[in-house]
Order: sequence, then C-alpha cells, then structure tokens
Amino acid sequence: MNRLLFRAADFLSRPPGFYTMVVAMVACTLLVPFGLTNVVTYALSVAAIIITGVVLIQGYRDTAAIHAKLDEIVIALRQTRNDVIGLEHAEPHEIKSKLTELEMEAERLAAGNSLGDAISEAGAAVGGGSLG
Repeated sequence: MNRLLFRAADFLSRPPGFYTMVVAMVACTLLVPFGLTNVVTYALSVAAIIITGVVLIQGYRDTAAIHAKLDEIVIALRQTRNDVIGLEHAEPHEIKSKLTELEMEAERLAAGNSLGDAISEAGAAVGGGSLG
C-alpha cells in the first residue's frame, strides 16, 4: 500500500498529475448544469483529500531526505557533536530544549568571536599589526 501511495504522490506532484487533476475538476464543474451537484461536490471533496495526502507524503519525503543529508554532514565533520542526530524522532519538549541549548551556545560563541575581533582590532590600532 505504501508503494502505491508514494507512486500516486510522485505522479500527482509533477506537471502531468497536476494537469490530470485540473481536467478532472473541469469535468466535474461541467456536470453541474446537468443537476449532478452532489456528484461534483463529492468528487471535488475526494480530490481535495487526495491533494492534501500528496502534500503530506511529499513533505514527509522531503523532510526525511533533508534530515538524512544533514545527519551525513554532521557525521562527516568529525569536530561536530553527534548528539543532534536523530533529534527529529524526539519528543517536542526535548527538541525545544535542545534548540534552546544550541541557540545559547551560538550566542556565547558569537559574543566570544566579537570580543576576540575587538581585541585584535584594538591591538592593530595600537601598533600591534603584522611584522612583515
């Protein structure tokens, strides 16, 4: 069943699938003057549900692929910490806690770099530039 859903989502997320849905909606709209309002309403409701499913499936696939790529980058950079790998599977409060921790660390590093840059600039202004 998953394979069928992924194939349908893949087809419907590309131009031919989009055009197929547009043709189906136009055909349904053309049926309204013939007193088939209930059929049209039903068909368009089903189409909306299908489109929503396609968006969710494609979003899941894209997000999973991005996480895999980011995990690969974290693993490849040996000086990075690996404790964030798999964080997308954690509970929401754990993710928020880790995000807060990383933001605080980034602020500390930025403040440290700003201080180091200011000290370097002050040293250069006083005459502590390069000897070469």
